[in-house]
Amino acid sequence: MATFLYKLGRLAFRRRHFVALMWVALLTLAGVGAISAPAAGSTSFSIPGTEAQKAFDLLEQRFPGASADGATGRMVFKAPEGEKMTDAANRGTVAMIVKELGDGSEVVSVTDPFTTNAVSKDGTVAYTSVRYDAPAMELKDATRDALERAAKEAQANDLTVDVGGDALQAQPDAGGVGEAIGLAIAAVVLVITLGSMIAAGLPLLTAIIGVGIGVSTITALAKALDLGSTTNTLAAMIGLAVGIDYALFIVSRYRAELAAGRDREEAVGRATGTAGSAVVFAGLTVVIALAGLSVVNVPMLTKMGLAAAGTVVIAVLIALTMIPALLGYAGGKVRPAGEKREKSAAKAASSERPVKPNLGTRWASFVIRRPAAVLLLGVVGLGAVALPVSQLELGLPDDGSQPTSTTQRRAYDLLSEGFGPGFNGPLMIVVDAKNSDDPKAAAATVTDGIKGLKDVVTVTPATFNKAGDTATITVVPDSKPSSAQTEDLVHAIRDDVASKADADVLVTGTTALNIDFSQKLSDALIPYLALVVGLAFLLLIVVFRSILVPLKAALGFLLSVLAALGAVVAVFQWGWLGGVLGVEETGPIMSMMPIFMVGVVFGLAMDYEVFLVTRMREAYVHGESPSQAIVTGFKHSARVVVAAAVIMMAVFGGFISSGESMIKMIGFGLAIAVFFDAFVVRMAIVPAVLALLGRRAWWLPKWLDRALPNVDVEGEGLRTRTEKDTDPDEDRELVRV
Repeated sequence: MATFLYKLGRLAFRRRHFVALMWVALLTLAGVGAISAPAAGSTSFSIPGTEAQKAFDLLEQRFPGASADGATGRMVFKAPEGEKMTDAANRGTVAMIVKELGDGSEVVSVTDPFTTNAVSKDGTVAYTSVRYDAPAMELKDATRDALERAAKEAQANDLTVDVGGDALQAQPDAGGVGEAIGLAIAAVVLVITLGSMIAAGLPLLTAIIGVGIGVSTITALAKALDLGSTTNTLAAMIGLAVGIDYALFIVSRYRAELAAGRDREEAVGRATGTAGSAVVFAGLTVVIALAGLSVVNVPMLTKMGLAAAGTVVIAVLIALTMIPALLGYAGGKVRPAGEKREKSAAKAASSERPVKPNLGTRWASFVIRRPAAVLLLGVVGLGAVALPVSQLELGLPDDGSQPTSTTQRRAYDLLSEGFGPGFNGPLMIVVDAKNSDDPKAAAATVTDGIKGLKDVVTVTPATFNKAGDTATITVVPDSKPSSAQTEDLVHAIRDDVASKADADVLVTGTTALNIDFSQKLSDALIPYLALVVGLAFLLLIVVFRSILVPLKAALGFLLSVLAALGAVVAVFQWGWLGGVLGVEETGPIMSMMPIFMVGVVFGLAMDYEVFLVTRMREAYVHGESPSQAIVTGFKHSARVVVAAAVIMMAVFGGFISSGESMIKMIGFGLAIAVFFDAFVVRMAIVPAVLALLGRRAWWLPKWLDRALPNVDVEGEGLRTRTEKDTDPDEDRELVRV
């Protein structure tokens, strides 16, 4: 591996014009594809195998032409203080709006609140529902404009009007200013770490190019592959973080090779061969973790994982080829590492003063002297932070989690005020009575059974299809959609009511779909964890040629991800520091958060493990004692790993400013997970465990050692090479003939 990458790095250095043009051409091609591609349509949200999805599919068959996947809009009206919606003037305004909305080209139906009993008991709040024949993402701009214009006209008549539903579905905001601040922090850290603007600019430039290619490709394929906007955000988030980090490790190693006295081409080759090997295996762990999301069998999650994995692959390829090419262009502007320290050391030597060890060396020496205390403190601290996980509640965000500045959130609050919290998440009961002797009696039995359950406010009469073999019943719970009481009601209908009916009874609707989604993710977590950790464990055995080091890496990851989930629960479910982070509404944690964090954080955690511990193993293989190898690894890698962690935290933290609750939660969760994993697990627990294990840390059964391929991550094959060996042309001599 190291020898191949060594040759690749030198080739990219020599053929820098071709390499640079190739990546620029790919970026241009992806950009043109993104611009010319058709706009992304509706992103289907299906969960194969769940009851809610089966019910939805049944409705498509039994109620043809009902536009079950069409967009919906719910315009909510509130009368001025001291008035009611039933007053003549307000009724006239609503009638005008209903007529105007019904004239739309994509409108299927508009309800009149005064004929559908859609007025609150106190008469102050009313709503009209609009159904469209096209999905939300495919609505014409004119249709959206008509809905917004109607709301403004009603407001002009002194009514308070807000619009809910997905017809005005807002695109997730990736963070904007926060993301720019994150990149600015990353730039400052790079300048401090690499010592010059030119060297710092290389990782930023290559990361932006890699993300540009990845995101543009996703945009170009969004329509064909049914990719949502969240897919782009995730790919950008992870692509930026790993792209900067991978390039940083290679540039940092290049400067170290220059400091060792090698010429620039040789330094590029050796940096790509050693640090590049670590980049390849670190990237593989991230790709395994992200691509492994497909085992959950949720199409949306699979697409998100594969798209982000593709962006990581691009980041690895750019780090291995474009960074060497750009280093060739930079020439002497990227200086050897430690020039200032060498001058200080020379002064110290002339004055007979000892050279002061760097912070990484001093910290590693401290941990080696007190490994048990450091290990105990790290484990207990992360364990304490992880305690809130025991009260984790899962759900999916709805309009109630939107910022209060949005019309969707205000409409949600108005409906809760006028009709109760459960009105925002009605359940749809589908009664499949095709094999029943008396379909109407079967539907009546279901209706009566639901009315007898607690936490039920309203049960509408059964509505049959034309064939008379399938009915739908709408149930309004007494509690909000994301509450545990609503989930209990869904289970009660499925377990108690369905068992007594002479028909198949299915519960669906957004609320039921969210409950099924959460359950499916919970069931898939352990198999997914076993698959990802198992594959990565085998990969790390090959990299480190050890059993205990990969085992320690996996256990450390579990500590960091549990602590990160605990912090997410404390902030987004309990509301701790919610005001500081802009969390306006607490509630259940997004259903996909645990499995998503397991995938992403595991991959990123293994990055730091590979970069830090491979340098330790390199020192150990080259003859140093286990304790001294730990110190050497920290001496050369700690500064860069810390910088990489700060950069990742800055990039992820930039997404906390997003107005989209899901993006905000993901950004915070990943940022805090990187903090725990890099600064507590890798910087404290890892050296403490290695110090306690000593030589046993690097033990590997002889039969397994013979069976494993030798990938040479440490660059042992390069150690014996001489400058003369690296260029076969230099072996040729001129001979007189």
